[in-house]
Amino acid sequence: MELQPFQKRTWAEIDLDAASHNYKIIREQLDHNTKLCCVVKANGYGHGAVQLSKLYEHLGADYLAVSNIEEALQIRKAGVNLPILILGYTDPHCAEQLAENNISQCVFSYEYGKSLSEYAVEKNVNVNIHIKMDTGMGRIGFKCEPESWERIVEVCKLPQLSGEGIFTHFAVADEGDKGKAYTEWQFSRFKSTIEYLERRGIIFRLKHCANSAGIFDYPEMHLDMVRAGIVLYGLQPSGVLNNPGNLHPVMTLKTIIDFIKDVQAGDCISYGGEFRAEHDMKVATIPVGYADGLWRSNYRNHMSIEVEGVYTNLLGRVCMDQCMIDVSGIPDASVNSIVTVYGDHGANSVNCIAEVNNTINYEIVCALGERVPRVYKEKGCTVEIADNLI
Repeated sequence: MELQPFQKRTWAEIDLDAASHNYKIIREQLDHNTKLCCVVKANGYGHGAVQLSKLYEHLGADYLAVSNIEEALQIRKAGVNLPILILGYTDPHCAEQLAENNISQCVFSYEYGKSLSEYAVEKNVNVNIHIKMDTGMGRIGFKCEPESWERIVEVCKLPQLSGEGIFTHFAVADEGDKGKAYTEWQFSRFKSTIEYLERRGIIFRLKHCANSAGIFDYPEMHLDMVRAGIVLYGLQPSGVLNNPGNLHPVMTLKTIIDFIKDVQAGDCISYGGEFRAEHDMKVATIPVGYADGLWRSNYRNHMSIEVEGVYTNLLGRVCMDQCMIDVSGIPDASVNSIVTVYGDHGANSVNCIAEVNNTINYEIVCALGERVPRVYKEKGCTVEIADNLI
């Protein structure tokens, strides 16, 4: 299955073999009794939620996690049958959809749980819930104090709600030794909550708190289930993990050269004339821009791009749909040459691009635009092309 000419503009290659490798590396960290929840929110961190969910189901995942009900329903409509947990807010009116599609909902306050229960009763359905604890993230969740614990007891006794799980999220587990004390404090608060609730007769089948960093650096905190996110896609949550896994990046963003021109000393490139050639140059235009996920700031941050095995630089501001690169020192560069915008290693890896932009690798891959086709590969062969526009 080859890319058709009208598609061969800018595309992301998704290496399913690398994704399978990462899944297996994560599984190796777990006790055989610990379940694995694969986080596929934000379109599988930009990689394609449907395709990666199918892969994880095939590999034996126990759960999937998403941000909202639309993401969950997209996966269901694709035929994936794994249980799905929504990590964020869902309108309580959707109780029937949650129940009918085997989607578990997180509950983070008594008021929210009460509303969800009322709509579940109205529709005569049963909704599985996971209680969300705020042990120190400061985002959503019940506080770790007796008054809130009692409210959890009340939620778990509400009609048509089934307390399937309880979970929290670590704030600094990815900060190596610097985050150890705080993570241990969060874990102790989580355990205290569980112990209190068990004394009150509330027992959850699934207790989970370990995120990507927790999977590798805090095996004693794996409990009944772990939630793997960025590590599934071959990227580390930070560069300071004590026990980083041997992960393989899954995504490579590619484009082509569509135009080459000679530029004279003194000529300007792109909006604002910010770049002015100091000498004669050969300049290529590539059809990728900030609407595709190539940030406008990359020009000032000296991002590297690979052409014919040689790294070169952006020239002038990144436009919405195009940008320019210096190919003066790349004699093999020609129209239709394939350009690697970011790859799995070297100066234009996702991690390097994140570093020069003073951000994290999560943001780079999640920013990939909807109009960029995802090209799925196994054993070097294209097995599927997902193009949201056609």
